Amino acid sequence: MISSELIKDIIKSNEEFILNKIGNIITRTSISIAPAEFTKKLRKVSIIYGVRRSGKTFLLYDIFKKNRENSLYIDFEDERLQDINIDDLDKIKEGFFELKPHLLDSNNVLFLFDEVQNVEGWEKFVRRIAEKDRITVYAAGSSSVITPQKIHTSLRGRAWGVELFPFSFPEYLKIKNIDLKNSIYGKRKVLIKSSLVEYLEWGGFPEISLVDSEFAKRKILREYLDAMYFKDLVEKFSISNIPLLETLKENLFSSFSSKFSLTAFAKKYKGKFPFSKDSLFSYYKNFLESMLIFETRIYSASAYKRIRNLPKIYLVDTGLARKVSTVDKGRLLENAVFLELKRKGFEIFYTNQDGECDFIIKRSNGDHEVLQVTWELEEHNLEREMKGLIRTCNMLNLKTGNIITFDQEESYTQENVIIDAIPFWKWILFLFT
Repeated sequence: MISSELIKDIIKSNEEFILNKIGNIITRTSISIAPAEFTKKLRKVSIIYGVRRSGKTFLLYDIFKKNRENSLYIDFEDERLQDINIDDLDKIKEGFFELKPHLLDSNNVLFLFDEVQNVEGWEKFVRRIAEKDRITVYAAGSSSVITPQKIHTSLRGRAWGVELFPFSFPEYLKIKNIDLKNSIYGKRKVLIKSSLVEYLEWGGFPEISLVDSEFAKRKILREYLDAMYFKDLVEKFSISNIPLLETLKENLFSSFSSKFSLTAFAKKYKGKFPFSKDSLFSYYKNFLESMLIFETRIYSASAYKRIRNLPKIYLVDTGLARKVSTVDKGRLLENAVFLELKRKGFEIFYTNQDGECDFIIKRSNGDHEVLQVTWELEEHNLEREMKGLIRTCNMLNLKTGNIITFDQEESYTQENVIIDAIPFWKWILFLFT
């Protein structure tokens, strides 16, 4: 049982901490948080989820700072709340309105709950206050518990999911005090290019972006991956065949931006350690559910054909690739392009139309675009990159396509299709505007 006075003290101390101790916060421009008026009208609860260490807590801090007069923030990992149960949650609501009685009749109150999974039955409480009290609720929690699959099950249609990734490249530049829009031309373009190389190499986890030492970056990434491996895989799914999981991890994390065959994996490691095909496919599904990896499928109207063809694998952050492989820059760039498309919520596919095309994206209005990704267009790869792109454009009756590069900017016309090569850092500016 938690006392009302303790709860009010926690509410006040959290407010003082966020407003006085937390400095400037990088606004997450790469995600779409539904306006409070929208979720309130639909009586939805905004659930923020994503891989651990991607910045969920600071996103809540940012929302609080922008709504400081009418917001409550509670972190359920606070040791003073270690004995809290669902019956105490109403005390939090009562304590807030005792501290701010002028908001009792307000239609603009925000409750921000962090590590909410620590309170058993929290879903019923947030549903009730969103539906009956018209309080706007933002909830975040551990990536091992708060997942898309569990959100939709526990809140039964009342959840508005907000998927959070590590920093996008524009967000990464912000933390480095570089204005992308004003730096794509002239001398400052050098800063953009060097920052992109660093971003691709080390990834966009917020903490990584704040340190300069390569030793510290390696140490942090190693600790992140270890925590993700044990908490979001081994513990969460009660994994028993550790050799299989470890070998699968190494193969997946070295196969990013490439097709991956579970059948080929099974043949390669058959006899080296015991495992069943069912376990292999189950562990692969666990990796997907952990949000450490994503897959794209071949573009086809046939669900059977999509499943029968190999998926392409992408990592949640390019920094994680350093753990198990020496990688080429082109694959890192392709992974970064995938993540930007994923952040925008597009449906993403690839094709093999007499030559591979890296991405077909389908927008919410049904429009399609095609993208090829290569670090640099040279004599030895120009024909290959153009062939797959043009065949895909013809299949979709498109007259334009793009090739995303590191630094090249050129235009080509073949078979009445206009192909524009555009640097990643310029393409992403158009993507987010």
